Amino acid sequence: MDKQLNLWIDDCLEKAVDKIKASVYRLGNKIPYIAYDGIYTDVVEERGIDWWTNGFWSGILWQAYHYTDEIIFFEKAKQQENRLMDALSNFRDVHHDVGFLFLPSAVAHYRKTKDEQSFYTGLHAANLLAGRFNIDGNYIVAWNDDKPGWMIIDSMMNLPLLYWASAVTGDPRFYKIAERHAETTARFLVRPNGTTGHIACFDPENGSFIQYIAGQGYSADSAWSRGHAWALYGFILSYRHTQKTNDLLLAKELANSFIRFVKETEYIPKADFLTPENEQIFDTSAGLCAVCGLLELSNWVIKEEKEYYKSYAIKILQAIVSEYADWNTKSDGIIGGATEAYHRYLTQNVHVIYSDYFFFEALLRLKEKHLFIW
Repeated sequence: MDKQLNLWIDDCLEKAVDKIKASVYRLGNKIPYIAYDGIYTDVVEERGIDWWTNGFWSGILWQAYHYTDEIIFFEKAKQQENRLMDALSNFRDVHHDVGFLFLPSAVAHYRKTKDEQSFYTGLHAANLLAGRFNIDGNYIVAWNDDKPGWMIIDSMMNLPLLYWASAVTGDPRFYKIAERHAETTARFLVRPNGTTGHIACFDPENGSFIQYIAGQGYSADSAWSRGHAWALYGFILSYRHTQKTNDLLLAKELANSFIRFVKETEYIPKADFLTPENEQIFDTSAGLCAVCGLLELSNWVIKEEKEYYKSYAIKILQAIVSEYADWNTKSDGIIGGATEAYHRYLTQNVHVIYSDYFFFEALLRLKEKHLFIW
């Protein structure tokens, strides 16, 4: 690695760890989501224990413990995991994002320490995700809003929970469900031009396709950038687990189109790639998730492509850090500039916990010191 780049990564990691540690003491047992005016509230009080982002703080803590061996991160990560177990026992609104809850918490814990209870917590979550599979449509049902025909692009990042469950139990049903959902996603939500849709609607009785639906992007036929990043990272993670050539080819196609789009905006992605020229809304969380996807992709391609994808991952990462990093340890949130949803104006240009998670993972990936949780 270039010496100057290595020094930059080390500097970012040192600052990130300092800020994470400061947040640990400030947050206590709270679970953070969006930092308004530099302060994280407890998302459990606002959205519930089963809110989809609730595992990312745990993921940051496990990555910090893996990198530093500092016991404070281990203790806080276990505390968070214990709190998240209420989502399983309450079972009020656990849905397709159960992977986002328990991959960075219980599964990360199990991967790091082989903790027995974490194993069973992760397996419980995997069974809940598998139970959402529509056997006629070959998709995992999204949400719990009386819409059993909906599937979404986000679920590509939840599939690793099923791949993990198959690997640790030897039961192929988890793997097969993940594989079939990925195939349906590829067929209906990845377009020939390398963009992605957010929501596809099917007849839940027979699995026939009905229509596309607008979600967190600009419109039903636009290109929500974080959904694009979910798909990019999700398909290369599927390839890691399946070694199916089509998963790799789709990941490369999505990576190439993502790079093409961010070149137009100095490597910081718009919240939606296909919006009117006069609308300039950005989403750093999409860029940081894509960075992790590009770095994972670089592990599975020939040398020339490896350098290509890695170089663009670094360009995106450095552009976002230059514009949006906040290293002040007295405020919460490291990376600003995220957009939760295109038409949700109060959550544009904010600090969100998953931006910080993917930022931290990306830095650790570049140093080859990350804990693999997916």
